[in-house]
Amino acid sequence: MSRIKTIASKELKDYFTSPVAYIVIPLFLIVTGWFFFSTFFLYDRAGMRDFFTLLPMIFSFIIPAVTMRLFAEEMNIGSYETLLTMPVSFTEIAVGKFTAAVLFTGAMLLPTLSYPVFISFLGELDPGPVIGGYIGALLLGGAYCAIGLFASSLTRSQIIAFIIGSAICFTLTVMDRLLVLMPAGLASFVDFMSASSHFQNIAKGVIDSRDIVYFLSIMIIAVFGTYLVMKERN
Repeated sequence: MSRIKTIASKELKDYFTSPVAYIVIPLFLIVTGWFFFSTFFLYDRAGMRDFFTLLPMIFSFIIPAVTMRLFAEEMNIGSYETLLTMPVSFTEIAVGKFTAAVLFTGAMLLPTLSYPVFISFLGELDPGPVIGGYIGALLLGGAYCAIGLFASSLTRSQIIAFIIGSAICFTLTVMDRLLVLMPAGLASFVDFMSASSHFQNIAKGVIDSRDIVYFLSIMIIAVFGTYLVMKERN
C-alpha cells in the first residue's frame, strides 16, 4: 500500500505541476457551468438533474484527456523503462496511477459543490438525488479513469490514447440511447452495459447494488487489462 500511495502521490503532483490541471479543470467547470445555469434559469427548477444528465457525456471526453498521459507520456520520453527498474510490481503501478486519476477527478468535481449550495438559496433542494448524483459521479469517473488508463497503456501517443479512451467511454455513454434500434433480445443486455443508465439510477437517489457492481467491475477489468498490457510489453 505504501508503494501505491507513493506512485499515486507522484502522479497527482505531476497533474498540478503541469498545464493539465489548469486547462482541464477550468474547461470542465466552464462547460458544466454554462450548460447547467443556462437550463436552470430556463426551466426555473431547483434541482441538479440537468447537471447530472450532462455529466456522463462530458466525462466521456474530459476524463480521457486527464488519463491519456499516464503511460503514453512515460513511454514516449523513456521514463517508463526507469519506472520498471524500481522495486514496484505492475499491479502497484497500475493501481497507483488509477488512484491518482480518481483523486484528480474528485478534485475536479469539488468546485461543483457550489451548485447545490447556490440552488439551496433559491429554492427547496432535495438532498437525496444530489448525494446520489455525486456518489454516481465518483463511480462513473472511476470507471472512465480505468478505461482511460487502459487506453494510455496501449500506445506511446497521447492523442491516440485520448481517441481510444474517448471512443470507449462515449460508446458506454450513448448505448442506452440506441435501445430503439436494438432487437428485443439484445435490448436488456445493451441497457445493462450502458454507463449512463446505471449512473442515472444512482443520480435519482436510489443506491442499487447492481449499479455499484457494474462500475466496480469496469474498474477491475480495465485496471487488470492495464496490468496484462504492461506484463506483455515487458
